[in-house]
Amino acid sequence: MAAADALRIQVHVLDASTDDEFNMAFAALANARAGGLVIAIDASFDSQRDKLVALSSEHRIATIYGSRLNVVAGGLISYGPSFTDLYYRAGVYSGRVLKGEKPANLPVQQPTKFELVINLKTAKALGITIPEKLLALADEAIE
Repeated sequence: MAAADALRIQVHVLDASTDDEFNMAFAALANARAGGLVIAIDASFDSQRDKLVALSSEHRIATIYGSRLNVVAGGLISYGPSFTDLYYRAGVYSGRVLKGEKPANLPVQQPTKFELVINLKTAKALGITIPEKLLALADEAIE
């Protein structure tokens, strides 16, 4: 919030977990003429992926997600950990446990590989031009 204040950006934190709450939250964002939306990574949102992408599109709100799956489903941009890399690391840990290592002796790991994915079709539909510099940094651009 301090960074937002320094940049003179107004931040609204909305909590929603049901269809009605999502509908109300997006309507409130549209009424506030929000310039964008960040949807955090949360397992409870996985089952709502299509709904969230549809509401972002319907209300024409540029939305960034934490998972590339939202962008594959039609979302605008995602930036978050590479789940492929996380699953690979989980497999390595499973192998170590199966070979006899004690799970308590294995170090906790944080994600080290992050990916930026941009859906150019969605950007066009929202009337957004993605800067070439950002496209050059993207791990994947969906057309």
